[in-house]
Amino acid sequence: MLILLSPAKTLAEGPEVNPGLELPQFRKNTTELVSILKDYTPDKIKGLMKISDKLASLNHERYQNFSSRYTNTNSKAAIYMFRGDVYQGFDADSLDAKAMTFAQHHLRILSGLYGLLRPMDKMQPYRLEMGTRLHNPKGPNLYEFWRDRVTQEINANMKAQGSTLLANLASNEYFEAVDKRKLDHAPLDFTFKEYREGQLKFISFSAKKARGYMSRYICMHQITKKEDLKGFDLEGYGYDESLSTDSNMVFTR
Repeated sequence: MLILLSPAKTLAEGPEVNPGLELPQFRKNTTELVSILKDYTPDKIKGLMKISDKLASLNHERYQNFSSRYTNTNSKAAIYMFRGDVYQGFDADSLDAKAMTFAQHHLRILSGLYGLLRPMDKMQPYRLEMGTRLHNPKGPNLYEFWRDRVTQEINANMKAQGSTLLANLASNEYFEAVDKRKLDHAPLDFTFKEYREGQLKFISFSAKKARGYMSRYICMHQITKKEDLKGFDLEGYGYDESLSTDSNMVFTR
């Protein structure tokens, strides 16, 4: 099984306590994007990313200081750097070594700057959403820059594992970076809903955390078969066979 996740905007920066074990696989391509962004002023970054003056200044500083060398001072393992809703659900800090080893082999994080990250890859702090229209040598946006590289790497990872199960727990924005026509195996999607006032509803905040819970469950139990995913029961969720299809598993609570 290969699990796909989206990154997070919220990052855990500060003193290094979780150094990465591996260098990012597409770091040369990352350096190519950083070289473009280094020429952007704070105002230009603000317009590009649709963010506040404060965030624009922060990210201008990040890109000016970005280094081609990944050290324990300027980088951290990706799974510990990201701190958004999905990663709160995954809660890497409380997983044992066995689960984290499984995650390193079976979990991949789609990224606007790094393309595809393994959990323990060294990562420098950044902000660059996949949907950003950053003109680059491959085209007018990051989808064009990453799509072929990311798709080929996903296929290569699955072939190396001898797996046919691609668990897509990424958001629509990030999964658009994958060329679904060129995937060797069709993705398995997930939907998480909950009952509110007697009605079954999709709650975005809850669904993001649920993607993290599901990823955690897979790594805790080292799941490699689709049938075993039906046992997911964290935070009150349960498999709803009546709402599920062959390509989309639905869990409700």
